[in-house]
Amino acid sequence: MLSTFPTTAPEENNLIQCDADQGFISWLSQAGGSVAITTYQAGKLALVGWNGEQITMLLRQFSKPMGLAVNGSRLALATHHEVCLLANASALAYEFLEDQPGRYDALYLPRMTYFTGDLNIHDLEFGREGLWIVNTRFSCLSALSPDFSFVPRWHPKFISQVVPEDRCHLNGLAMVDGKPKYVTALGATDTVGGWRASKANGGVVVEVESNEIILDGLSMPHSPIWHDGFLWLLNSGAGEVWRIHPESGDKQVVCVLPGFLRGLCCVGYYALVGLCQIRERHIFGGLPITQRFEKLLCGVAVVDLRNGQQMGMLKFTTGCQELYDVQFLAGVQRPMVLNQERKEIRQAFTAPELNYWLRPSAVIPND
Repeated sequence: MLSTFPTTAPEENNLIQCDADQGFISWLSQAGGSVAITTYQAGKLALVGWNGEQITMLLRQFSKPMGLAVNGSRLALATHHEVCLLANASALAYEFLEDQPGRYDALYLPRMTYFTGDLNIHDLEFGREGLWIVNTRFSCLSALSPDFSFVPRWHPKFISQVVPEDRCHLNGLAMVDGKPKYVTALGATDTVGGWRASKANGGVVVEVESNEIILDGLSMPHSPIWHDGFLWLLNSGAGEVWRIHPESGDKQVVCVLPGFLRGLCCVGYYALVGLCQIRERHIFGGLPITQRFEKLLCGVAVVDLRNGQQMGMLKFTTGCQELYDVQFLAGVQRPMVLNQERKEIRQAFTAPELNYWLRPSAVIPND
């Protein structure tokens, strides 16, 4: 089943095309939610939904969207210079299109933006103490602040200074019980861009509380998450999904996929895994994945965690080569999202007990 999805920004001429196989369609139609995907290369947040008959895709422009976090009705999105917080105004979604009521069952509106500057933020996660960001440029975990670009909260003990030198390419964060538990980095290095020299096998997993390396020798690891009592991550440079026992440290390669892997989300017995093609050979050249597969794909695979079988695939065929994050929006099947450029955000009003569209027909003229 081949579907073509033009971008929603009228000033753009680029086109993104996707091919969803029957396995992906079957899974999404029964999953009771939708899939959110960030692609910094194409500058899009993509929402893949199910309208009861077919897969839908909404594309919204953001500047270099990277990490995406979900907490109930809230989203947090890391972009080039900002962290954007959005909230679902579900009561307004039904009438988003006056001539097509009910087309959408969720409406994510911008609510707050933190201007951070170019921290090269990768993952970000909601926790008990608010939002945690992986501040890759400064090699630390940080919090947001109304007074500063960021507030450093933790850094690996092999990092001697919190300086803007991307010393280890800290990128991934897994939370347990609302607190940071594990991080991934592309190297245990303490020099400017030092991780690049050993990127093929220098990756590490660090346990945050003890600040000890618990796994090393990984190939550009990304996207650690905690699910069902295990640590799961992507050994990206080898195209592998790993499951790690938290006490013994034993690891299992759950599956191997034909792409540089970024973006992992578990939904019950299934995982959504992002696959990328390789564009920047100076960064990604020499990785095991280039020897393992002749052709790499860009898309999202559905994997059965019980047996490692790939159940379905949403493949990007045109206009998109690299993804960063993949998340599942539970209970939302027909989502709409607005960025700050959309005029509709100036017409949507929400309060704890009030939701209102300021349509032109409802505007009271000024005296």
